Amino acid sequence: MSSPANGHPSPPRRGVRIAAIGATVATFVAMIGVATSTQASAAPGCKVDYSSSNWGGGGFTGSVKITNVGDAISGGWTLKFTFPSTTQKVSQGWNATWTQSGAAVTATSMSYNGSIGTGATVDIGFNGTYSGTNTAPTSFSLNNVTCTGQPGTTTTTTTTTTTTTPGNPGGGSRVDNPYAGSKVYVNPDWSAKAAAETGGSRISNQPTAVWLDRIAAIAGTSSSRGLVGHLDEAVRQAAGGTMTIQLVIYNLPGRDCSALASNGELGPTEIGRYESEYIDPIAAILARPAYANLRIVTIVEIDSLPNLVTNVTPRPTATANCDVMKANGNYVTGVGYALAKLGAVSNVYNYIDIGHHGWLGWDDNFAPTAALLYQAANASGSTKANVHGFIANTANYGATTEPYFKIGDSVGGTPIREKAKWIDWNRYVDELSYAQAFRQQAITAGFDSGIGMLIDTSRNGWGGSARPTGPGPTTSADAYVDGGRIDRRIHLGNWCNQKGAGLGARPTAAPASGIDAYVWVKPPGESDGASKEIPNNEGKGFDRMCDPTYTGNARNGNSMSGALPDAPLSGQWFSAQFQELMKNAYPAL
Repeated sequence: MSSPANGHPSPPRRGVRIAAIGATVATFVAMIGVATSTQASAAPGCKVDYSSSNWGGGGFTGSVKITNVGDAISGGWTLKFTFPSTTQKVSQGWNATWTQSGAAVTATSMSYNGSIGTGATVDIGFNGTYSGTNTAPTSFSLNNVTCTGQPGTTTTTTTTTTTTTPGNPGGGSRVDNPYAGSKVYVNPDWSAKAAAETGGSRISNQPTAVWLDRIAAIAGTSSSRGLVGHLDEAVRQAAGGTMTIQLVIYNLPGRDCSALASNGELGPTEIGRYESEYIDPIAAILARPAYANLRIVTIVEIDSLPNLVTNVTPRPTATANCDVMKANGNYVTGVGYALAKLGAVSNVYNYIDIGHHGWLGWDDNFAPTAALLYQAANASGSTKANVHGFIANTANYGATTEPYFKIGDSVGGTPIREKAKWIDWNRYVDELSYAQAFRQQAITAGFDSGIGMLIDTSRNGWGGSARPTGPGPTTSADAYVDGGRIDRRIHLGNWCNQKGAGLGARPTAAPASGIDAYVWVKPPGESDGASKEIPNNEGKGFDRMCDPTYTGNARNGNSMSGALPDAPLSGQWFSAQFQELMKNAYPAL
């Protein structure tokens, strides 16, 4: 079991305007018959759902869902459409080979999605640019058959509809909040390690998540039980009552593209292995009748989608690996596939990762992330109904609330948002305000109004002797914020084994409006990453952000890393970190 190196913020966005998310969705349905003779011939037909989400600044993401409503297609397909304006350009795409001539666009199938059975769908997409108005194309053809609707009909919709009650997606057995009125699973493997530490028995009974960070974790390893073992133990702990178990789904191809400490076992193109060797076995186990009475919370693929917003070209924080994953589309494809397969199990509750306020809280990151998540939620056969909510601050250190300043404060008549380096034009100063605002943004992007939020509070208490007891001085915006902030990191972008961090709020159901629970997804005491290179067979590299001597990069403002020394590989037990977290716990132990 391993946990991630998590959290890479946007660079400063000084003076940038709010990126407007505009969505245009057009649906075209066709069932086109062809003349028949004594020799059977195929009856082609197609339905295309097109949507575009504007980033602001002339950029947009186009999402295209192709549904075959005719006979099965094999041997490949070609989709064609024409933009209303020649200023609308496809810059890069995924799940198809994209070409453009003038305003005419062609998307040709890849080797892995060239067959579409009757009733089956294929999700493709692209990033593009435009000037003026980004109007949706009005006609599509698939293999030279125009998608114009059922004979005599054409339908136009604004979004995919579902009959699911908001807050209860995908099955009638789900409840609005899976944590309400339920015990939460205590992982015996983690609990034993915590209890063996001096003072550790004070928290060894707390629920933490189980990390399925590689294929081998499903069956179990020499140091931890497998998925079936955890589920069987959860049934035992339930003892006839209600039990919630938390699982982290974390094994995408090209995983953790902006850091090295938790690189995964699957290469960037191994989406097939991800689906057949990882997600499918997990879904099959979760669907067993023996586990039907459990509430199974899945935290789906932390870090992945936010990386596609902030850590790609032309951002100064871009990495080559993230550019690759954005271009090949396998993060979107994989998340959609996971949501669809896991969401088909009626007692599974999917929550998608949304990074943290110090990563996505800037105007040009916030709404585009919600739009990208909506795209992924409707990819690979999934729908938005498979998303029960979102989680903020997974495995990170952002304070749940900053008690001594708020984003609207001013010093000397100037808003601190504009002057304080710690805030640097961000809209949010803590995770609670960020999570609540993101919930509303997700609803605006198209998600159901009943979605709930989780916040990981496992390491964001920031107690101990260094914790401020009141606001900072008003001599300057920096003095006011730095003197009063409880998050004592050197920079918001620091994410690895942070010195001075402490346990945060204990796991709690429904602690605030829109929040399903405070949770400990990151098990305290498990390393974020090694402080020096350590050879291993788990695909985990050495990231300098885990080296206490490192002077930083663009993702942490070229600041010192703030990491503890002598750390082991990510996921391995780190006694010094565990003791640090207990010492600085808030509320205190």
